[in-house]
Amino acid sequence: MLIRLGYEIAVDCAQPLPIISLLVIHDDRQKDIQRETKVLTSPKVKAVPYRDIFGNRGHRFLAPAGRFSIIYDAVIEDSGEPDEVNRIAVAAPVEDMPDEVMGFLLGSRYCETDHLSQLAWSKFGHIPAGWARVQAICDYVHDRISFGYGYARATRTAAQAHEEQVGVCRDFAHLAITLCRCMNIPARYVNGYLGDIGVPADPAPMDFSAWFEAWIGGKWYAFDARHNMPRIGRIPVARGRDATDVPLLHSFGPHTLATFKVWTYEQDANPAKPPHMLQNRTAGREILS
Repeated sequence: MLIRLGYEIAVDCAQPLPIISLLVIHDDRQKDIQRETKVLTSPKVKAVPYRDIFGNRGHRFLAPAGRFSIIYDAVIEDSGEPDEVNRIAVAAPVEDMPDEVMGFLLGSRYCETDHLSQLAWSKFGHIPAGWARVQAICDYVHDRISFGYGYARATRTAAQAHEEQVGVCRDFAHLAITLCRCMNIPARYVNGYLGDIGVPADPAPMDFSAWFEAWIGGKWYAFDARHNMPRIGRIPVARGRDATDVPLLHSFGPHTLATFKVWTYEQDANPAKPPHMLQNRTAGREILS
């Protein structure tokens, strides 16, 4: 299967502004890229490759005053298989976990394990530690939060999402991550592309998506508390402790978002659908900082 994906993002800057983007397809899917444009900017400025402390790839720019646009388009090969499921995967004891996953057991900016630990143990302590426990957490979060693009709020934490019972994909991910960590299961935040492949088309325009990965059975598995089902065509861009670590675009000074367009679709299924026809979903703004 071939998936067409890309974005166009424009910001208005009152003055020259340093900007970091974390928008490069993650290393573990780079080999699958069949063709791609360079990262194009308007006006043209130097795009300096950048790698953050989690290994995510991006670019650094010095945006001039006025409107600054970043554009990218690619075609990537995908297996067409849904997310891997391993119902017999078990959680390792903390003392046996490798060093590199330990940081994903701790609380973070949007994932306040101290606020939700008692709740987590009361809800999930009786469930076997492994796939069943993570899935039970996803079921709980899926039922607890009502999804709506109008609910987007960049400052909402996991505990607040639990209390307010509304949110967007990042809120589902933050709450599920927090509950997993409370139960001594390493969990990390992921954002990337997820098109309407193998499911009914969403009439709202496309956006980047957020989900999470849990470390069980000795490896990372993708889970998605919002959709709560295996999906096809999940293309990761960046991973971190929570959304703080992986903003799609971060400016070191004030900017105003002017354009946000994302496309991701099975190319053979939409041969005549050009990227500029795909506008952004409102919630796209909530994952930029």
